[in-house]
Amino acid sequence: MEKKWVAGTPKLWINTPVPIPFCPGCNHGTAAKLLCDVMDEMKIDQDVVLVVGVGCSTVVYMLVNVDAVMVAHGRPCDAATAIKRMLGKDKIVITLQGDGDSLAIGTESTIHAAARGEKITTIMLNNGNYGTTGGQLAPTTPMDTITTTTPNGRSDVHGYPIKASEFLSNLDGVAYSARGAFTSTANYMRTKKYLKTAIQKQKDGAGYSFVEILSACPSNWHMSPQESLKFIEDKIIPQFPLGEHKNIDKK
Repeated sequence: MEKKWVAGTPKLWINTPVPIPFCPGCNHGTAAKLLCDVMDEMKIDQDVVLVVGVGCSTVVYMLVNVDAVMVAHGRPCDAATAIKRMLGKDKIVITLQGDGDSLAIGTESTIHAAARGEKITTIMLNNGNYGTTGGQLAPTTPMDTITTTTPNGRSDVHGYPIKASEFLSNLDGVAYSARGAFTSTANYMRTKKYLKTAIQKQKDGAGYSFVEILSACPSNWHMSPQESLKFIEDKIIPQFPLGEHKNIDKK
């Protein structure tokens, strides 16, 4: 009888000889699994080049069995642009970034890749803080949130969080922009659908595609994994609504 893989460790997952240092409850590992499953189901793993910057998401390139490159902090979209243009339309180039890497030091890189309509796909994990360096205020930190640099909570003195999915949807070069989460099985499946759509837009040459994922950071939020997911549901999603914000075939 032919055996069929139905669940468990993704086929494209690399079993490393040492433990990968994701904090308990961190959703970056969940994002890596999602990416593995999507690439396997779309049968594109032989065509993918994964580009990561500096941050918690950096570890993912050691876990996913595809061609991958790590670049300078904030520069994945620049590197992805070069890779896509050199290797051609048949390659699927995906950047995997945190919100700091994508929207702080990487703002210029992200915005201008989107404005140019580069045929690449960005996955941005939004955990609302600088997870790697101790939980400081980030461009996406929700209002009233306590961080190491906003001990009394984020207020208008610190400015307002950037809602990347909505913002990028206003740029003509963007073909697809959506925001998902991992707070439930239903939300995981919706996010999976968003990522498949985003990659398909790249395959079709429609333009830049972007998927933001609200990600838990229990260590810096000083919560349990379960509390972190509830915090996203109760406090973050009302400020960062889930769903597709742009979906076009061609400008």
